[in-house]
This record gives sequence, structure tokens and C-alpha cells, in this order.
Amino acid sequence: MNADKKCCENIRAHPRLSAVPKCFLLLLVSAGLAGALGAGEEKGPSMTLSWADNILKIHGDKLPGGVVEILYLEAYCRPGSTDREWGKTVIGHRTELVSRSADGTQLKLRCELKDGVVVDHVIAAREDEVDFRLQARNPTDKASEAHWVQPCMRVGEFTGCGKDADAYAYLKKCFIFVDGSPHRLPTPEWATQARYTPGQVWCPKHVPRDDVNPRPLSKLVPSNGLIGCFSADEKMVLATASEPYQELFQGVIRCIHSDFRIGGLAPGEKKDIRGKIYIVPADIPALLQRYEKDFPEHKK
Repeated sequence: MNADKKCCENIRAHPRLSAVPKCFLLLLVSAGLAGALGAGEEKGPSMTLSWADNILKIHGDKLPGGVVEILYLEAYCRPGSTDREWGKTVIGHRTELVSRSADGTQLKLRCELKDGVVVDHVIAAREDEVDFRLQARNPTDKASEAHWVQPCMRVGEFTGCGKDADAYAYLKKCFIFVDGSPHRLPTPEWATQARYTPGQVWCPKHVPRDDVNPRPLSKLVPSNGLIGCFSADEKMVLATASEPYQELFQGVIRCIHSDFRIGGLAPGEKKDIRGKIYIVPADIPALLQRYEKDFPEHKK
């Protein structure tokens, strides 16, 4: 028996629907079939990833600006960097794309440092976040000075302060946590003196203050490793965190960082690092709760 005809007969047999006009029954059947077909359709992923020429891109139709770009990775760095020429801090590296999933939600990258260290990256886009899993290993017989790593996330388009806006207009959209509370930038006692200016660095308690970015170093100690910004309409937040983390940093190309910390590698040693990028509604208490669940090590 035809499926539509059988469905109509089942409806007519129902005591409460037996008096319903035939045309309306057909409408109900059509709507039901359409709903069933719609329910079976697979939606594409909310966000996808791409990587080329050291630029990681997060793509999403609901993402303010449509895409977030990250210089991935900007640099691997030695300790003793706070007041030293940048060229003497950086350890040269080369990054290659190992694979990209068919749906564009996962990337695998590999970095090879000039000192022999190898760092494998698995980066996965989910509904409203991007997850980073790194493993750094030293296959050589010499200790590595690779202490920290810079992924440079550009937030100009997300904040509505792109290339046509004032270079520092995006600052007031950004925030960190101090004394357990969110603080918009610029934070109090904004530092202005350093080997290189402008910019701002916030060093956590567990990192020597001699080992961070050679930009102005704030006297403030961040409460956690989360740094973020609001969208132009203040309805969305883009935030990033890592564990272990080296520093929080506001840069000079409309960027924010929660830099990965390696802490050096002995011969044969391996270390795991993880990170997150959140792209969520502008509910700061909810963001903080989620962050503390993902990074319980940072919870006060």
C-alpha cells in the first residue's frame, strides 16, 4: 500500500480525526513527511579550520567577521627573553600540514625546531570552541631551551576594529582577570617602558619575570590564563587559554595571546600541552565557569 494512502487511513481511523477534511489530512501527511526528511538531513559543522603559510583560520557563518586568523605559530622562544634582542630569543622552526579531515573540523600539524625538537599539534573545531592538543618531544641527546610558544590570534575583525579602525580601538574590547574579576583593557598602571613598545604583558606567578615577551610588563598578576575580547555589538566573546601557560599578551597587530609554556625539554623528554579558543555568547560568569571546568589547575 502507498505510504501516503496508508498514513491517511490511519489518521481517518482515529476517533478524534475522522471528521477532518481530506485536504487537511493530506496537508498533515505532507508536513509530516517533510519533517521526517528534514530531521534526516545532516547539518554541516558550525566551524571549520584551514591552515596555510603559517596562518590558522577558523571559519564560521555565525562568527563575527566570518573568520578568525591566528599566526600559528609565530615563534618558539628561549628563556631570559624579557630584556633581550628578539632575534636571540627565537628558535627557528618549520611547520607543515600533516592532515585535514574531510569535513574540515580537524587539523594535524607538525613543527620541527632547529634544535631538533618536534611538536605535534591536533586542532579540532567543535560547536563553539577550538581545542588544541600538543605534544613536544626532544629526540636529541641535548637539552632544548624551547620554553614558550606564541600563537598570535588577530581579533580586529571580531571586535569590529579592523584595518580601517584606529590601531588601538580594539583594546577597550579586550579583557583579562585580575583579583578574580574581569578587567577591560587598558588595565590600571599600564606599563609603557620595555625593550620594544607598545603592547602589554601579564606574567603569572609560576613564570620568572625575566622569561617573558620583551614588551612592557604589567605590575598586575593575572588571576588565570584566560584572555578575551567582545564582538562589535558586545553579544559574543572570543577568548583563549592554555595549560601550561607562559603569559598573557596584548600585541601590536590587533592581537591577543595566552602563550603555551613548554619550560624546556631534557634529552628524550616529552611534554603535553593543551589549549582552547572559546567563541560564545557574552556571558562572562558562564565563560569563567566553563574555563575553570576545562582548566581546573587554574581555579583559585
